[in-house]
Amino acid sequence: MSLHRLLVAVITGAMSVSACTREGETPPEVINQTPPVAPPAPTAPAIGYACESGQTVSVQYLDTATASIAYKGQTYALRLVPSGSGARYSGSGLEWWIATREASESATLSRLGPNEDVGVAVLERCSRPSANPALPVPGAPITPQPAPGGVLPASMPCRAAQLRLNSETGDAGAGNRVNVFGVTNAGTAPCSVAGYPAVSLLDAQGRVLTTVRSDQNPQTATPVNLAVGGKAFFDIAWNVVPNEGNGERVCPSAARVRVLIPGDAAALAIPLAFTPCGGRIRVNPFRADVEPGPAPEPARAASVT
Repeated sequence: MSLHRLLVAVITGAMSVSACTREGETPPEVINQTPPVAPPAPTAPAIGYACESGQTVSVQYLDTATASIAYKGQTYALRLVPSGSGARYSGSGLEWWIATREASESATLSRLGPNEDVGVAVLERCSRPSANPALPVPGAPITPQPAPGGVLPASMPCRAAQLRLNSETGDAGAGNRVNVFGVTNAGTAPCSVAGYPAVSLLDAQGRVLTTVRSDQNPQTATPVNLAVGGKAFFDIAWNVVPNEGNGERVCPSAARVRVLIPGDAAALAIPLAFTPCGGRIRVNPFRADVEPGPAPEPARAASVT
């Protein structure tokens, strides 16, 4: 091979090696691996159901077929399933079955059986008023209701941690007693309360008085928007005359009142010594005024034909 051809071959080989090296060093095209942004989860007001045990089951009906159940600090997702009557939700090992009778909506929370189909053990029996336009019916479209003055409630519900509970005033007459409570927004941002607080009574040892149930008076519940330092009110009513017809001679003694805000499992509590007779207290919903709401109309006796 001539010297000229040898030089050409060496130069050509060097150029090929250089080209391969540059091609191998070229960085690959960058692929955007940012995960897609998930759509915001649907929101719905939490509805509190007062249970016979003193517990509260808080339910969000997210759409026409989904319910989110908050119970004893845990949240469970349930789906609407066929039922012979009422509305029945099932999932996460639980069954939530509600039915409306007259002015009350009753509900049972049960543990599902091994086949995850039918509730076999009742955990709670609960209720709430159904004749209340501000509390949505399951499956119905949810529309915010204006607070006094036509102002819509704050977008964020109040949490127990930002509220302070105090006793405002009391009233007495003919064996009946009423105590008004206030909740003050002690946080740093506005919030709102709506519906009924879940009220239970504790004895001097801090145990729940399971012999006294908490009934919700069917009053109209209007959301109350609380500015920082703002206050909303609710009241409880009871009777101090023993129900001797049912064998009651001595009424139970309450030492504290425990309150759950709808949608929050944390409790507020305040000392209050009293003796509720007849096995129940009655609770009115949150309102903007300190004055207690009107007493419910007495039920009419059914006519006999």
